[in-house]
Amino acid sequence: MFFSPKSVAIVGASEREDSVGQRLLLLNMQEAGFSGRLYPVNYKHDELLGLKAYPDIDAIPDTLDLVVIATPAPTVPGIVRQCGEKGVGSIIISAGFGELGEAGRRLQQEILDIAHRYDIRIIGPNCLGVIRTSSGLNATFGDGKVKEGNLALVSQSGAVCTAILDWAQAQDIGFSTVVSTGAAADIDFGEILDYLAMDSKTTGILLYVEGIRDARRFLSGLKAAARLKPVILIKSGRHEAGSKAAMTCSMRRLPGPAWSEPTASRNCFPRHAFWPTTMCSNTIAWRSFPPGS
Repeated sequence: MFFSPKSVAIVGASEREDSVGQRLLLLNMQEAGFSGRLYPVNYKHDELLGLKAYPDIDAIPDTLDLVVIATPAPTVPGIVRQCGEKGVGSIIISAGFGELGEAGRRLQQEILDIAHRYDIRIIGPNCLGVIRTSSGLNATFGDGKVKEGNLALVSQSGAVCTAILDWAQAQDIGFSTVVSTGAAADIDFGEILDYLAMDSKTTGILLYVEGIRDARRFLSGLKAAARLKPVILIKSGRHEAGSKAAMTCSMRRLPGPAWSEPTASRNCFPRHAFWPTTMCSNTIAWRSFPPGS
């Protein structure tokens, strides 16, 4: 239910205009026209932006389809456990996990173990969030509205994701789906590509890849998607220095500074774009392509 939830809880919602939970999550959901049930969670408030607030997700008298978590990293395992007890997946916006060294990696593994124990799924942590324009879902802390369109953007880097969305807004380009995977502790590129390949609202896919946890699943998903619709892939860290920089911001990279691009392109036929400007110019060209070209 990550892309078509009917009820969403935002844990960490706040009245502060500079906070991720208020201005850049709760308000984004309202301004995107989300027509489902929206539940801010903050034990310090009874009401936020005209909505009744709850002290925790256990207090919400409804079946939840999605929980968005934007609280300090040490609080996240307990919240994920509550999600597990309710059988609901989550988008973890919070940072402070694998990107911060051994202690952060242990915390990330803890939330993953909890998710596996309860058989729930996670996007993130340390991500920008998810947008599904047809559902009125903007569960991100990005600034600005996203036009509805037929392109999907999947990026590990929240900064690159934001930059492309800002550029697209100026070019009047819309998106069907935007997914910032962040650390991709659980849901990774492969599963998202499987979904987008069969998604009737998506006719082209843009990928920004820093590293892959499951290379076999990724290549399988990429091959399936590229046979049905255009795919542009930009891979960071084609040189060793860039690869090391990407590792500090995300998960581990694939072996070798240049990954296995010749093999991937030979088998999957993606259009490679090694700079964001190339990705953007190719995107403009796509607008005249029929679906599946």
